[in-house]
Amino acid sequence: MKTMGISEFKATCIATLKAVQKQRTPLLVTWRGKPLAMVEPCAAAGGRRRQLGAMRGEMAIQGDIVHGDGAGDWESLS
Repeated sequence: MKTMGISEFKATCIATLKAVQKQRTPLLVTWRGKPLAMVEPCAAAGGRRRQLGAMRGEMAIQGDIVHGDGAGDWESLS
């Protein structure tokens, strides 16, 4: 794992972040020789895409969801 001081990281921030993503290796950022932060590459973009209708058959509608009778769900105070 590569280690870099905070001042060097600040000076080369964008290039360093791009290098971490490209090389797929984490980077330890230190402040006065002590670990401060860990920079890790995120998962590859566009990995798994959602499919339209992928959950078809997983749920069932019971009753009339458009014209439901909610009269019994509320109590009257009068």
